[in-house]
Amino acid sequence: MSYTFRAIILKAEAPDPMKERKRSAERAKPTAALTTDTIQFFRELVRNNHKPWMDANRERYRAVVVEPLRTLLERLAPHALKLNARFVTSGRVGDNFSRINRDIRFARDKSPYRPHMYLFFSEAGGEGGQLYTGVSADAVTCGFRIYGGGRTSPLVQFGRVRGRENPQWIERQKRRFSKKYESYWYSTEKGEWTKHKGWPAAPEQWKKLQAWIVRRKFSPFAATRGGFEREVAKAFGDVYPFYEFTSSPKWRP
Repeated sequence: MSYTFRAIILKAEAPDPMKERKRSAERAKPTAALTTDTIQFFRELVRNNHKPWMDANRERYRAVVVEPLRTLLERLAPHALKLNARFVTSGRVGDNFSRINRDIRFARDKSPYRPHMYLFFSEAGGEGGQLYTGVSADAVTCGFRIYGGGRTSPLVQFGRVRGRENPQWIERQKRRFSKKYESYWYSTEKGEWTKHKGWPAAPEQWKKLQAWIVRRKFSPFAATRGGFEREVAKAFGDVYPFYEFTSSPKWRP
């Protein structure tokens, strides 16, 4: 074999450094916690919301819903704790996860299961605001939410007063985030919860405000791609000021 011919063969067999770095980078990317199986489970639950179906799919529920959400919690917890070191990260239902079982004792809808699940971060006690990610049959959302509780709840103690006194602050957040985030709020009208689209910027709206949600919506495809956790972490940073506004005694304009 001639020297020239052998050199050509060795050159052809030698790995391309650029391609190797690209392959290594691809292998290093974490796979998405949520998968199409997660979304499919909720789609099927919508059509089969009864106990026999759930009993038959209990192990599947643990594998494609519970475990992926726990993985998502592990990945998001460091980002959440950087925003607020008092956030609970125990991984327990009620602390970080919603319940899939519905309390149907006094509900009009007697479906035994919720066709969605939430992962959330909040301080101990659970009455203040939350940073959350929600998974359902048709979408994945993340953002901020708060619901009014008793007279000692943060929304009643801090949020309503600040909402009435700081409409300019809310208007600034609206201008900053309205293109990327959806906002809506709830009031009680004649004993019924009523949804209002938009930002509660008018002081009189805060007198009756019972809940406020600011969220970003993802398609199921986007939520099952690598990098979804980074998008959620960024969203948490964007909406955290709403948590402070409604829940923290230390908030300042």
